[in-house]
Amino acid sequence: TLPEPPPVLGTFRPDPADPMAAGLRATAFAAFTLPFNVTGQPAISLPMHWTADGLPVGVQLVAPYDGEDLLLRAAAELEAARPWADQRPPVHA
Repeated sequence: TLPEPPPVLGTFRPDPADPMAAGLRATAFAAFTLPFNVTGQPAISLPMHWTADGLPVGVQLVAPYDGEDLLLRAAAELEAARPWADQRPPVHA
């Protein structure tokens, strides 16, 4: 779903010397999901792969308006074929 693997914590921390940088970086980071968040078109992100570090890599599916049922059915079939409920990424809090 993202254009690159999930970043480490603090990646989007504002820099007092360049306060806009974090916001611009975050906007670019959400480039694939942003259009559907803005238009309200149904979309779903599913964790279909994991990096060597154990971080999820998502795929985004998009349906026509009023197509939520299609997305939920597709998600259920994909989860049955490649279960992800027990996948846990490492936590570095």
